[in-house]
Parts: sequence; structure tokens; C-alpha cells
Amino acid sequence: MAGAPIERENPARTDELVGSVEAADPAEVDATVARARIALRAWAATELGARCAAVRAGADRIAAELDALAELMARETGKVLPDCRGELGFAVTVLRWSADRAEELLVDEVIDDEAGRIVVRRRPYGVVAAVTPWNAPVILAALKLGPALVSGNVVVVKPSPLAPFAIARVVELLGSALGDDVVQVVQGDAETATALVGHSGVDRVAFTGGERAGRAIAALAGQTLTPTLMELGGNDAALLLEDADLGPDAMDRLVMATFATSGQVCMAVKRLLVPRARLDEFVAAYRAAADRVLRLGDPLADGVTIGPVVTADSAARVRALVESAGERGAEAVVLGTVDAGADLSRGHYLRPTLVLGVSADDPLVTEEQFGPTVPVLAYDSLEEALELANAGDLGLAASVWSADEERAFAVAARLEAGFTFVNTHNRTGMSLRAPFGGIKRSGWGREYGDEGVLEHTQPCVVHAPGAFRAGGAGLGAAAYPG
Repeated sequence: MAGAPIERENPARTDELVGSVEAADPAEVDATVARARIALRAWAATELGARCAAVRAGADRIAAELDALAELMARETGKVLPDCRGELGFAVTVLRWSADRAEELLVDEVIDDEAGRIVVRRRPYGVVAAVTPWNAPVILAALKLGPALVSGNVVVVKPSPLAPFAIARVVELLGSALGDDVVQVVQGDAETATALVGHSGVDRVAFTGGERAGRAIAALAGQTLTPTLMELGGNDAALLLEDADLGPDAMDRLVMATFATSGQVCMAVKRLLVPRARLDEFVAAYRAAADRVLRLGDPLADGVTIGPVVTADSAARVRALVESAGERGAEAVVLGTVDAGADLSRGHYLRPTLVLGVSADDPLVTEEQFGPTVPVLAYDSLEEALELANAGDLGLAASVWSADEERAFAVAARLEAGFTFVNTHNRTGMSLRAPFGGIKRSGWGREYGDEGVLEHTQPCVVHAPGAFRAGGAGLGAAAYPG
């Protein structure tokens, strides 16, 4: 029997119901995993080229419905329509890229010389549980689906109940090209995730989301020693050096790196570190850029670049962080403009803010805000800036901004981050060839890059030592290898 239905409102117009889905109870999760295990036999045995061709065909079917999917995603998430189109287009690219790279990466590696013969084969794990968040529901699933599927795994996706619809259709389209039960969806909340992650028929878990949920999933997977890939939160610092470009192009890029998806992105800029001598100049340039590029309003309206936050609770949390900092003497500067046709009272809207005069130990600085606000911290020396940037137990991403690229790379080497951008941040700095993931408590494992494909495989080795092959010199029965 299905669990209770999940209803999803439009965060831009909370009186509008986007739709509802039935939550999968543990029995339905069990049945889904059972079907996946049956499908695994044939899919893993399918020749690599045929798997890749099927994934490409699925990507083509998604591309054919891109506009309708983008509107659906905008309505369920509150992300602006151009961002939703961009995300879906990039997801299609990721699926195709995964297929292209797999045909080179997943062939057997053979070494045959006087030392012996070694064959390294890349074996799929089996059934992969992909637990994904609401804020980029399709691309964060595609980064798991593409590599896992081309590697011969089958996948069960558990989306966020805050964004269940677009990804469900994407999985349906992809599955129509791959065959029955190779890729499936189970909808639900924490109970569904627990049933899936803890299932004995799941061979690997790939998770993207917040630290609290990540801790629970890692602990549950650990009980059955199920291997995991964890991409958790970040509190990314953007470190501007003394020679940083504060011109319009750079500042427009920095503002959007902060406030895209209303700041609800794990790799968004969360802290701005600025030389004290340039603080006033920076604030003026940043505010001017925000006036150019931030227009708050309904995600479906033309020209709107920032929409609501996802829930009332999210709005309350971010508002409380800003108000609390203000009670301690900080100043919140409202940024950007409001679209003329917007009715902000209908949704979970927050005006984006730049917070000045905040202390380094304020929760607005030490916690991941995950909303449309960002603090500015002035520094007097590079060593102080590095100490500020490296504070805390998160290490997802960071950025260095400088006219001297060599110096920027040298400073980046001293930052505690899994991925450091130079003169950009967030999605404009991503590359399919560069592995992405965190250090410290921002997770483990990598997506993107060749590493992102290989993450979903296990290297299995066959070895015939040269000493014991025909004509070999032999080796003592208890000897160590030479």
C-alpha cells in the first residue's frame, strides 16, 4: 500500500498546487529494488557500446521535452525559467558526455610483460540508490545516472519531496530508452529514503544534500557496509586579493555566483573576504552589479533572475540569521530590484541582502545560510584572509579573485576546499573534465571528470605473475614479490 500523498505547492504562488505524488512505503521500496536486481542481470551483461547508445537515446528524449520540463521545474522549485532550461540542457550534456567517456575509460586495462600479465576490469556495483535534493533536481540526478548507467549499474532515484515532478519525468524518458526497471523512481520523504538506503539489495548509495541528512544516510549505509558517495554542504569563501578586478563583468559574475537560485546552492558564494583598503570600493561595485543583474519576482516572468526560497521554513531561517546579525550591530543592505509585476506576498520571497560589519563568529558567517544573503568580512593581511577562509569544518568550494593568475593559483593551494575557482565561482566555473567534491565534512567521492565515471565502478584484477608463466624463473612458495 502506498504511503501518504505528498502535495507540492508553488513557492512563488503558494495558493497554487503544482501536483501530488504517492509516497512509497517500505514494501514498495522493497518491490522496486527487487525489480532493479532482476534488471541488473541483463543490463550489466549488455555490451558497453550498447549501454552508451541507450543512454544517448534517453538523453535525446529528454531534450525533446526540455521546455515543458523547465516550466514544471520552475513551478515546483521556484527557480527562474532560464535557469531551469539551462539545468535540463546541461543534464542532457552530462548524460551524453558520460556515454562518450565511458567508451574510453571502461575498457579493460591490460599489462603484459616480463613481470606478468595483469588485466584490470571495471565492474559495476549493482543497484545504486541515488538520493537527491530539490535545488537542482535533474542535474544532480544526472551526475549519478549517467556514470552509473553506462558503467552497468541500475539506479533507483529518491528525489526530494520538494521537487518530485520534473525528475520523475526525466527518469521515465531515460528508462524508456534503457529498458524496464533499469532506472526507477521512488517518491517520499525520510521514511522512503531510510527504506531505500538501508535495503540489503542496494549495493551503493550516491547522495547529495545537507549535512544532517548526510550524517543519517552515511550511518545507515554503514550498518550494512554499503559504499557511499557523499556531496554535502559548503560554506564557500570568495577571497578577493588586493588586485582583484571590481569591474562590471567580474562583479556581475560574483553577484550571480552568490544569488543564483536565491543562494540555495551548495557551491554558492557564502562569504565575501575583501581587503580592508578596498572595502568601500567593493561594496559600491557589488551593489551596482546587484542592481544590474538581480530582479526578484515570479520565476516564469520574463527578465526575472531570482525567485522565492523553497519553503516558509527556509525563509524564516534566513530572515532570522540576518535579523540576529543586525541585533549584534551588523548592517543588512538590500540589493537588486523587484519586478514590476511581482506580488511578493503570494510566495516565499526574500529580498537579497549584503551584510556588513558582521563578526567572524556570527552564525551568519559560520553556518551555511542557503538563502539570498551574504556577509562581507574585511581583512588586513593574506594570512588573516586564509585563516578566515579555512575556518569551520566544511570544505566544498572556494574562489580566489586576482589579476595575477599565478598568484591566485598559489593562494588557492592554501585553501581547504575540494574545488577552488579562479576569477569566478559557482556554475560558471564548472567543467565536465574537472572532478568536483568536498573535503573535510563536505563529503567524499567525486562527480564530474573521469573520476565521476569511475566512481561507479570497482576495479577487479586478474594477475598471472611472470615467475609462474611458461618460461618463468619461479619463486619460493612463501616469497614476497620482487
